[in-house]
Amino acid sequence: MVSQIIRGWLHTWQFQQALKQGKFNRANYLLKKLESSKNQLPWVAKLYQQKLKAERSENHYKQETDTLNQRLQNIASDSYLLKPNLNFIEHIHNTFKFTEHDNSKLQITGIDRPIFNELEIALSNFLETEINKVSCQHREAKLQEAIDDLLGLKKGIDPNYSYFFSPHVYLLKYFTENVYCTYLAWFLVYQSGLLPKNIKILDVAAGPGTVIYGLALLLLSTVGYHSLQPLHISYYSLEQQATLQYRGLQFWRSYIESIASPLNAYFRFNTLNIFDYQDYAAKLPKSFFNCIVISHCFFYNPQQRHKSHQIYRQIFHHNLQPEGYVLLIIQGRKLFNIYDILPTENMTEEEAMITMFLEELGLKLEWYKYLTSTGKRTPIEKGFSKFARENLPSQHHIGNLRKKYLQEFYVANYCIDDYVILAKKSPTIF
Repeated sequence: MVSQIIRGWLHTWQFQQALKQGKFNRANYLLKKLESSKNQLPWVAKLYQQKLKAERSENHYKQETDTLNQRLQNIASDSYLLKPNLNFIEHIHNTFKFTEHDNSKLQITGIDRPIFNELEIALSNFLETEINKVSCQHREAKLQEAIDDLLGLKKGIDPNYSYFFSPHVYLLKYFTENVYCTYLAWFLVYQSGLLPKNIKILDVAAGPGTVIYGLALLLLSTVGYHSLQPLHISYYSLEQQATLQYRGLQFWRSYIESIASPLNAYFRFNTLNIFDYQDYAAKLPKSFFNCIVISHCFFYNPQQRHKSHQIYRQIFHHNLQPEGYVLLIIQGRKLFNIYDILPTENMTEEEAMITMFLEELGLKLEWYKYLTSTGKRTPIEKGFSKFARENLPSQHHIGNLRKKYLQEFYVANYCIDDYVILAKKSPTIF
């Protein structure tokens, strides 16, 4: 009993000292200690409690006011969102050979050849020029060390990206197919009528910028259906590998900015490890972005996944506009594996998995689609190569370059196996 009284007195004294010194985190910690004790709260602690309660009410009121103001601005402005053009939607459905199997499963086996051929040709020319800057006697060894480094990607192992040709090999092997995926993801947002004309994107774990390339190619596809003049993109890249960011921007300047109808885009780059949130949190503009994108940056390891999801929640809470959206892209096989679930055609199980995934991120669902080349959620055990050759668009120009520099002699095809999820932050994110 005596020790309890002494401990209570000590906590009260420490609490008062923390307040005097302006150490409010320490004061909050000591207040919890005082609240959990059986002693009566001192008057100064009660006063501080009332202050915290008033601040919480004020913050909640401000957040509600900001949300309502944002909604009113959106409603008042007819030009806030890009109005979907039904003829363009029909064109994409036909060109990409959309087949809707159920409410969420969308099979896609086509491509916009002119758009993606131009991308492949431009990328091939860009990469060949860059690769040939290294002398023949060193080129093969430098390419091989980068190839070996990137082998882990298919197994969920992060490469070092520390070799000279690491970004070049990444662009050769994965870029065009990832752009194909993000192009389709942005189209689904556009089709929903939710694509802002003035879009402010935060791209988390951005790599070379496949997210903005997918959006750029989609918008270029709309020429003849929409005017590009009123469109503006503010793009903020968070990425650990500076070389990927640099090569992505370098290619953008040589390709996208040379197109007859260039896009009005502003870039900002922040090179960092996403796990070092405390080091970069203050640099991100508060409540600025109307779209935060996380594409293929989700972890198998439970500890990494938990930590990354906590950081993502913080980013959504602090940096997304009240009426903004979160666009998530995750490989189907990976999402099932994360939750130790066998891929299934059971939509009830699928919906439960999506709900669980979003709850971990503090999000509420707007819609989701599973994009598949095969028309199945479950993998094809045999005969996929034959199916791809006969049904899926080939990466002809990039394939020739892979053959030349990577000794890959099979025909590469555009293939997709991804969940595209559009969500908003939950009111109870914290």
